[in-house]
Amino acid sequence: MPTPHVTTTRRVGRKPPVPVVPEVSKVKASILSALAAQPAREPVIDLETRRMMIAEAAYYCAERRGFAPGGELQDWLEAEAQIQARLPA
Repeated sequence: MPTPHVTTTRRVGRKPPVPVVPEVSKVKASILSALAAQPAREPVIDLETRRMMIAEAAYYCAERRGFAPGGELQDWLEAEAQIQARLPA
């Protein structure tokens, strides 16, 4: 009499789903709704980061005019205006 075929590999299945406790779902829903009700926060840029951004923009302004001497202040003021326009008030 032939013996039945036996496989030696295990079947890997998914873990059974964890039941959701209704109280936890209500808490999550209330937290999510409270977060959704809050206004979006604008990113905060510290003064040193802002200065570095202006300095980089001023460099590119100077590069556009060929690094000719005498326009450094105008480059900086133009860069300040560019960065101010991009950053939140």
